[in-house]
Amino acid sequence: MNASHLLAVLLGGSVAGLLDILFAISFAAYGGSTPVRLLQTVASGLLGSAAYSGGVPVAILGLALHFGMSLLWAGVFLAAVRLRPRILHHPVGAGIAFGILVFLTMRLVVLPLSAFPHPVAFKPLATTLDLLSHMLLFGVPMAWVFRGMLRAGPARA
Repeated sequence: MNASHLLAVLLGGSVAGLLDILFAISFAAYGGSTPVRLLQTVASGLLGSAAYSGGVPVAILGLALHFGMSLLWAGVFLAAVRLRPRILHHPVGAGIAFGILVFLTMRLVVLPLSAFPHPVAFKPLATTLDLLSHMLLFGVPMAWVFRGMLRAGPARA
């Protein structure tokens, strides 16, 4: 991985992670939950139910875990771009498709295999907004960052 690839992963993962967590905090607030509780829920994937009694330190862990996952997903996106550099010629379509992949993988693989103490639910409003968030606030911005940083060409990607 060269420096431009590393920078694309760091910036793309950070931008996508920031937009995603801001949406999640906003949606949780709409439902009456606090940012600390939402971030403890993120940490519960690692700690199980104990995350909810850990206070702010566990919320900070949840935030770190969220951004860690965002950076891992950015690495997956980089791998896809390296295999198919032309992906960057269509950042909106690529971002939407990637957001769908991330949403499905998180809901159907990662959460069920983690210590997440709640059943994975597919309530219509929450599921629709979560899917749209992953597509438009995670996948598309990540694809745009990668396109801008790697300049969508086989010689650079």
